[in-house]
Amino acid sequence: MTRLLAAWAVALWFGLLPAPGHAADAPLKRIVMLDFELIDETLDRASDAAQQQRLQKISDALRQEFIDRHFYTVLDNKPQQAQIDDLKRRFNLYDCNGCDVDIGRALGADRVMTAWVQKVSNLILNLNIQIRDVQSGLIMLNKSVDIRGNTDTSWLRGIRYMVRSMEEKGQGNR
Repeated sequence: MTRLLAAWAVALWFGLLPAPGHAADAPLKRIVMLDFELIDETLDRASDAAQQQRLQKISDALRQEFIDRHFYTVLDNKPQQAQIDDLKRRFNLYDCNGCDVDIGRALGADRVMTAWVQKVSNLILNLNIQIRDVQSGLIMLNKSVDIRGNTDTSWLRGIRYMVRSMEEKGQGNR
């Protein structure tokens, strides 16, 4: 019995077991993930259609990464899609003075994520996410990744890098 307790204490000390009172499979926080938006500081309108498709691709890819890595329970935006579309016509959701929190609250979320791509040129782009606590409105996480190249491959590589970094730093489900 003493050996068993000693082995348990060693495993607990080295993080091999969850601490007492902390369930290994605690329920995940619920998050609303708003689609990526684009800040395009260039005058290049020729690639607008391709960039709109990329925004949807990386929005979908990030949702799937959050689900696959068990960062959050990702909620469906469809019940509030009319409100989201209305707000997007008037504001950038990443900078709308709390309207993102209202969307999260309406969907019963714990967290809400806004996301945007800042295009400085066809070579220099920046992927950004911000996660807020719905109850307090406080920012829980800001994450940014610089990428090079305005292609599907570079945008998706940036998403994978961002998520891998979040996982390594324990920033999922905060």
